[in-house]
Amino acid sequence: MQEDFDIKIAGEKPSGDIIKNKNNEYPSNSEEFQFDRTNGNIDKAKKLGAEIAEVFCSTCKKEIETVDDPESITSLFTQRIILLSFTATVAFEKFCPSLSTANTAQNVFFEHIQKIDENIYKNSSDSGAFSFYFLAYKSYNDVERRIGQTFAMICGHDGDPIYQELGEALYCWFLGVVKDHAEKYNFITR
Repeated sequence: MQEDFDIKIAGEKPSGDIIKNKNNEYPSNSEEFQFDRTNGNIDKAKKLGAEIAEVFCSTCKKEIETVDDPESITSLFTQRIILLSFTATVAFEKFCPSLSTANTAQNVFFEHIQKIDENIYKNSSDSGAFSFYFLAYKSYNDVERRIGQTFAMICGHDGDPIYQELGEALYCWFLGVVKDHAEKYNFITR
């Protein structure tokens, strides 16, 4: 049986809570941070976070442009934004060489989104859906399928294979986007 001591339930603004908590967990005088700062990884992580925010917002805006009436944007669109935001969060942890670089990329990601488009930022960070996605992600087996199932459930289509496939595809696609961007920076590892 898996231990659940590391599972956290997201608050009202999970990304804001994550940013605030991670800033406090990794002070700028830590050995890890200093290593990453002096070798250029922190600067690379900042650029990565900003780039991914640009891709994220561009993707969201393209979808908004396809809708004739912006008031008719559905909860499905909002759930897609949340899933992509969650994916970026876990991708930074996965593809950055340390927690300090992952946190830096994530902080810049959310700060940049907020500067680009306040509405997209609000939709990317105001949901308890992060909790469900983290539970699926922490299952450690068949994560992509579990993320897809969670997406379908959150969208109100629990068990619907079309929604499950959409959620899985969105997760895998954006994970790949972040991976591709991260790899071009050639982060230095210990």
